[in-house]
Amino acid sequence: MAEQLFETGDERGRRADVPLAEAPLAVRVRPRTLEELLGQEHVLAPGSALRTAIEAGQPHSAILYGPPGSGKTTLARIAAAGSAGAFEEESAVNAGRAEIRAVIERARERRRASGRPTILFLDEIHRFNKAQQDALLPAVEEGLLTLIGATTENPYFEVNSALLSRCQIYELRPLDPEQIKLLLRRALLDAERGIPDPPEVAEEALAMLAERCGGDARVALAALERAVERSREAGAAVDLAAIEDALQRKALDYDREGDRHYDFISAWIKATRGSDPDASLYYLAVMLEGGEDPRFIARRMVVLASEDIGNADPQALLVADAAARAVDRVGLPECALNLAQAAAYLSLAPKSNASTRGLSAARAAIREQGARTPPGYLRDAHYPGAAKLGRGSGYLYPHDQPGGVADQALLPEGLEGARFYEPTDRGFEAELRRRLESLRQRR
Repeated sequence: MAEQLFETGDERGRRADVPLAEAPLAVRVRPRTLEELLGQEHVLAPGSALRTAIEAGQPHSAILYGPPGSGKTTLARIAAAGSAGAFEEESAVNAGRAEIRAVIERARERRRASGRPTILFLDEIHRFNKAQQDALLPAVEEGLLTLIGATTENPYFEVNSALLSRCQIYELRPLDPEQIKLLLRRALLDAERGIPDPPEVAEEALAMLAERCGGDARVALAALERAVERSREAGAAVDLAAIEDALQRKALDYDREGDRHYDFISAWIKATRGSDPDASLYYLAVMLEGGEDPRFIARRMVVLASEDIGNADPQALLVADAAARAVDRVGLPECALNLAQAAAYLSLAPKSNASTRGLSAARAAIREQGARTPPGYLRDAHYPGAAKLGRGSGYLYPHDQPGGVADQALLPEGLEGARFYEPTDRGFEAELRRRLESLRQRR
């Protein structure tokens, strides 16, 4: 892409070859200053590092990470507009190493000719592979480029650590409904940049749009623009039905291989562990609506059944395993019902991580002390010569002992009395706790 320089007035932050009147509403009302920008107070509060740098006209290399419509591109352009640097914009979807090399060469020539710095805004930086990111690194290191990257994916997953170390990470948040409503009212009241001569818009319609857009300013403004156009054609006000029609069904911000994939499965696990079936079913629904592989969800259910429920309800593992089998046997969409049944059961089951903690404690002991040899009477005695080595000698067969329990130490020498499994007093594990205490007393 050719160099983009900021000018004054309405040309600030906009491609010169797109007349303002013909641009989409979201472009026309894009904030031009920090004062116009809505939200993100957590990174733009007075005196904050980012705000101070922008107000001083000296933006630093940064990666803006946040959901669509949260203001990443807008913030980058505001930062560049207040500086003395030239602004270049590329999208990682279209740009390759050749385009990046051209940007670097122009920056080098610009600095040589006038000393003027260059700010590169790279949208969707997570789509650059390692080689493409490495091509940027020297120019950022030497200060030839101030890089401002934007991504909807967690940069710690997607951006090279070398490049990350030279950029400040700022996580932007979705706008809340009140901020979206303020933005929509601006678009309706600004005759120059917003909607000229707007029809009447019902307050409840604005409120619904602000709630239903998921904090995405672009989605809200695009829906308002469509609703206004259709209402004008019908000669009617913009009401709830018009907004509903303009919104249709919002596409989910869900990437099966990205940050949202991990966020929602994490939320599902923690909600289910926390015994909240409503939250568990909600996060399950988000994943299914987003196209998540149901086999992935089923595998996590099987893990959770042992990790977080264990012997407090041994039936939980059977339920989770049955759901996993149903996924393979039935498939979508019907297997969603099996997953929902399992999610509700796992949520309400009594919880225990005693088995998990016991395994962790045993593994820690092995890492610290090594694997100690079992007592001779527990070792394999089925091969020729085993008896001469004393293997199996003295073993007490439990089924021949009173109560089916042998009064014999079963841990290696030096670990007598070690405790790894400590059952809770919840669910069926309370019975196991009583049984274990009795057995330990006998040994």
